[in-house]
Amino acid sequence: MSTMPTDHLTVGAGAMEGGGAYNAHARLQASGAALAFPLLVEALDKVSTGPEERPLVIADYGSSQGKNSLVPVEIAVSAFRKRFGPTRPIMVFHIDRSENDFNSLFDVLQRDEHRYTASDPHVFPAAIGRSFYDAVLPPESVDLGWCSYAAIWLSRAPARIPGHIVAIRSDNGVRFAFALQAGADWQQFLERRAAELRPGARLVVVLPGIDEDGQTGYEALFDNGNAVLVSLEEDGILRREERARMVLAAYPRRRAELEAPFGSASLSGLSLEHYEMSAFDDPAWLQYQQDGDAQALGLKRALLFRATFLPTLLAAASPDRTAADCACFAAAFTDRLALRFASDPSPLRSYVQTLVIAKA
Repeated sequence: MSTMPTDHLTVGAGAMEGGGAYNAHARLQASGAALAFPLLVEALDKVSTGPEERPLVIADYGSSQGKNSLVPVEIAVSAFRKRFGPTRPIMVFHIDRSENDFNSLFDVLQRDEHRYTASDPHVFPAAIGRSFYDAVLPPESVDLGWCSYAAIWLSRAPARIPGHIVAIRSDNGVRFAFALQAGADWQQFLERRAAELRPGARLVVVLPGIDEDGQTGYEALFDNGNAVLVSLEEDGILRREERARMVLAAYPRRRAELEAPFGSASLSGLSLEHYEMSAFDDPAWLQYQQDGDAQALGLKRALLFRATFLPTLLAAASPDRTAADCACFAAAFTDRLALRFASDPSPLRSYVQTLVIAKA
C-alpha cells in the first residue's frame, strides 16, 4: 500500500503536515465547515461597518495551509461587494502559528483556480504567524472573523495521557485537567477577539462537537491511531519514553462550556447570537459506500490522521532522532493505520458546532 512522500513532514506541536499535505487530506474538516456556510451568509448580512474610506477586514483565525479557507473567504468577499461596492479595499488576514506551512498557503492564494483574488484586484491577502490565543490584529479593526476547527487545539497540553493520545479516552483526572485548560483557552480566545472586532462585527466559529453521551464520532480514528503507536513501540520502532510524551492537545468542548464565558465583563460586549450542532459522515465513507474500495478508504483515513495529528505526535520524538528517522516512523505509522481501517470499514459520523458571535 503506497503512502505519500515523507520529505515535507513538519515536526511541531499543533502544526499540520507541511508540503500542502493538510490541504490535500483535510476534506472532513472542509465538509464540516461547509455546514456553517448558511450561518456565515446570515452573519455577513448583519455586519455593520464604518466610513467607506476604511478597508474592510476579514480575519481567518487558524488558516492552516489555506485551501479550506478559500470558500468561506470568497463568500465573505462576495457579500461585502454586494453591500459596499466593487472597489472598496478588502484586507484578508490568514492567521496561524509560526510553525504553519505558510509556503503552501501563499501558493494557494497565488495559484489555486478557486482563489478569491482571481478576479478582484481590490482584495489584499496577508498572513500572520502568531497564535490566536494572543493579540494578532489592532483593536477594533476586524469586520468579520472566521475560525474553522482550529480552536479545538489548546494552547498547551496540561497533562500526559497514560495509555492514550487524547483526553476524551482517558480517566477523569486527565479529562478534568484538559477541561480546565480548554475553558481558560476559550475565555482567552474570546477576550482577544472582543478587543479586535469592530462594533457591529461578527465572528463565526466552527468546532467539532460532542453529543449528550460524550461521543465525538472520532473515537475510532483516535483508538486506531493509538493502537498503531502501541504496535510500533512493541516492535522497537518507537521508544517507551517517546510514546509516553505523545499527547494531542485537543479537547472538544460541550455547548455549556462554549456558552459559559458570554456575559462576563471581560468580553466587552460580545454576545452569542446563534448556536447550532449538526452531524455528518465523512467524505471518505460516502465514497466507500459507492465503490466498496476498503483499501482506498483506509488510506484516506490514515492520511487524514497523518496530515492533522502526526506532526504533533512527532514533536515528542527524542532529540537524537534524525529527519530520516521521523520519515521512516511516519511511513510505518501511515501504512499500519491504513491497514487497520481497511480491515474493518466503518463510518466516522462526527458532529460540528457553529457559533455566530456579535460585537455590540
